[in-house]
Amino acid sequence: MKNNLKGLGLLTVFSAFSQTEMIDYLKQQVSNGTVYTDEATLKKQSFSPRLSSDDSGLALAYIEAQSTADVQGVMRAARKFHVPVIPQDQFTSTVAGADGVAGSFVLSTKQMNQIKEISRADSVAVVEPGVINGDLDKAAREQGMFYAPDPGSKPISGIGGNVATNAGGMSTVKYGATKDNVLGLKVVLADGREIKLGGRTLKQAFGYNLTQLFVGSEGTLGVVTEVTVKLMPIPIGKPTMGVAFFDNMTKLAEAVAEIRISGVYPTMLEALDSATIAALDAYEGTHYSDNSGAMLIFKVDNSIPEVVDKLKALMAAHGAANATVTTDPDRQAELEKLRRDMLPAVFAGQNHIMEDMAMPLSKLAPMMDYIHDLGEKKQLKIYVAGHAGDGNVHPTIVWPKEQTETPQAVVEALQLMFHKTLELGGTISGEHAVGTLKNQWNNEELGEDVDQIQHQIKALFDPMGLLNPGRKIN
Repeated sequence: MKNNLKGLGLLTVFSAFSQTEMIDYLKQQVSNGTVYTDEATLKKQSFSPRLSSDDSGLALAYIEAQSTADVQGVMRAARKFHVPVIPQDQFTSTVAGADGVAGSFVLSTKQMNQIKEISRADSVAVVEPGVINGDLDKAAREQGMFYAPDPGSKPISGIGGNVATNAGGMSTVKYGATKDNVLGLKVVLADGREIKLGGRTLKQAFGYNLTQLFVGSEGTLGVVTEVTVKLMPIPIGKPTMGVAFFDNMTKLAEAVAEIRISGVYPTMLEALDSATIAALDAYEGTHYSDNSGAMLIFKVDNSIPEVVDKLKALMAAHGAANATVTTDPDRQAELEKLRRDMLPAVFAGQNHIMEDMAMPLSKLAPMMDYIHDLGEKKQLKIYVAGHAGDGNVHPTIVWPKEQTETPQAVVEALQLMFHKTLELGGTISGEHAVGTLKNQWNNEELGEDVDQIQHQIKALFDPMGLLNPGRKIN
């Protein structure tokens, strides 16, 4: 009896079930997957190494599902015991969107990683959520197709996580974010039903668009068990990639705005400020800092002379210097690696917060000016990079490793950036999702009426509030 009694002041709470009974029932429901309850595994899967360091949210169990039946079994146990469920894929969230909650079931779909079908005829792939983005792309390319969305985490992030966060990335400027490439889903709801949404047709106008409701819902409405995505044919010809340097990020942003509407249809327009370039030089052993100001990495799908000449002319009109282009695959791989290594280069040896605002294209240059001036005003080191072609900017504020508390100036600077973003008509979450870190800004960005509707939608799909509580919406 003692194990089932908890003192609460003058009251005594009689627990209906012990943890042992709950875990035993959970294991009975998970017939194909594996249930972990050891402390080492729970700590590893409850706390993102990028964000968390304490034990305040240790999960009750970590489940690696192997099938839809396993996912349904976890939801059955969660409903019986009123236990929160935290959907998790490859656990690469940057916003604490998949960290464990105290006493929760962390439900991982990373072992559901089969590519079920690649259809050239229909230009689609059907995959389980644990399939790695880059692995899908590689498999598609073996059949003359490719999967376009390219998050910076392409080699490590799963399709399920990409769907949950509506991941963007470097190719969004031409091919769109994840939402623009998802045609259909299968989702297990909080009540255990698996529903099928959308399909494999490129057009679909029947019923409400529930497919897109679940894209970007961060596991708060259901658990994705299957995804049907668009594939694209590999373009004819050799892609062209290059770099150019500008006096500052504002000049670069102005050039990007012109390139974006020029008709050359770039597949990549990536911006790095001088501080980020210097960090990359130190990390990679390169010498890009020998050039001045900001760096633009650009790419187009072919090497048509008229397209390349147009690009060079537009950049030159905005003061670009030392512009070079290449069709060599190895050199292009080096440039792509340079962009992907931006984060470890900037993060190395210092505390950091990276943000994720997206601006209307016409407001990117003013935002660059604002961030620069804010860094000087607050005396903060701010690295700025981003997917300039779609207005997505990633300012990273750093401070010394020995300072364990986030400096007040950093907090104030982030708040000012958020307010400025909204003032300019942007969003404070372009592609990293909301998670725990920014869900208190829903009312500020969306307005009271839409904020209320968000909660009503959540209550409809998850009336017991079991799925990823405290994330996406507060």
